Amino acid sequence: MKACLTVSKVEEIMKKNIIAGLDLGTTKVCAVIAEQSESNMNILGFGVAPSEGLNRGLVANISKTAEAINQAMSVAINRAGLTVKELNVGVAGEHITSLRHRNYVTISNPEKEITQDDLDRLRSDVQTIRIPSDRQILHIIPEEYFVDYQGGIDDPIGMSGSRLEAVNHVVLASIAAIQNIKKSVERAGYVVKDYILQPIASSFAVLEENEKDLGVLLIDIGGGTTDLAVFHKKAIKHTKVIGVAGNQVTNDIRETLGIVTADAEKLKREHGYATEQAMIKEEDLYIKGIGGRGNIKIPLSLLTQIISIRMKELFSIIDNELRHTGFKNKIKAGVVLTGGGSLLKGSTELAEEVFGMPARIGVPLDLGSGLSNEVESPEFATVAGLIRGVPGKASDSFSVGKSTSTESKFNLNKLFKRVQEFFDKL
Repeated sequence: MKACLTVSKVEEIMKKNIIAGLDLGTTKVCAVIAEQSESNMNILGFGVAPSEGLNRGLVANISKTAEAINQAMSVAINRAGLTVKELNVGVAGEHITSLRHRNYVTISNPEKEITQDDLDRLRSDVQTIRIPSDRQILHIIPEEYFVDYQGGIDDPIGMSGSRLEAVNHVVLASIAAIQNIKKSVERAGYVVKDYILQPIASSFAVLEENEKDLGVLLIDIGGGTTDLAVFHKKAIKHTKVIGVAGNQVTNDIRETLGIVTADAEKLKREHGYATEQAMIKEEDLYIKGIGGRGNIKIPLSLLTQIISIRMKELFSIIDNELRHTGFKNKIKAGVVLTGGGSLLKGSTELAEEVFGMPARIGVPLDLGSGLSNEVESPEFATVAGLIRGVPGKASDSFSVGKSTSTESKFNLNKLFKRVQEFFDKL
């Protein structure tokens, strides 16, 4: 007996807004599948796999990266009970650069009313700016609009004027790096829906609107890179990817103590402190010797000193970046630390010491129901942000670089036909 596909059934299927995110990290690949509605988000599936094909945010081995993507996605799909093909993919790496660009268009319609068409013309104009031949535009993010030279406008749609102007934060990425991500995802059997800069994705998950308004520094400490973003007056003002992160801390422990990487990572995770002031008490740690040698005994304070030196260097690099770009005095709400590296005990205390402002740990917010408790950790901030979806309305602040494989418009008739064929076979 064939199942009858009613109009209401099609509408019910279409109402399910399924979105998937993929965080390609240096130490792990995370995948999450969620159902998003206007008022709620339901985490349907979540998967993690070890990452061996990336180095400092860049794909170093396409086959290994594709394998890790497959592993993480298989777990997420199995738990979600549904298949997805299109993924929002996070992008990081020291190839990321940014610039500020100011442009304008004239309003030519008879009513002199600003429409979405005018915003689209502004964005199209930005896409024609001269950039290095090995770079592509990843994001065009309007910081502020001006209508007839009146600034401080977030959403100019519906306003009247003769000239619409914007100050844009333009994020650039290496074409080769993006192509290698695309190849890895496609080799795993999936399609890139959107590329999203990782600190932007993390900001969706862990920052509050009041913080973005007052001025906040987001620091996402991963395994291979540390991503930072500065927000002020609810607009992103600065982004940077730094090649110092958690793996450098692990390597410092390994080299200083003469132990294998796995033991160094375990020491960092289980006993690591970012500053001696955060230590509860001094104690001895025992490390398994190599090649039949006996256990090695080290004081906790020595491990802490090794970690603290590298973490202080990282925060100092970021502090110098803020001073150099002139954004430090814009940060009134303080620092938000997220990513796996923020799990080091005492990291907020060290951040407060170096930056001279309050700091907190950023945990993904408002994840709704389902498996949200599994994603509520700083180390999953990026992947949690990737399922927020990509803003695309006229009033939104972000315009995101699209994958060329998903530029065609959604065809309702084709979907209806595919769903009808599926039910006819039942």
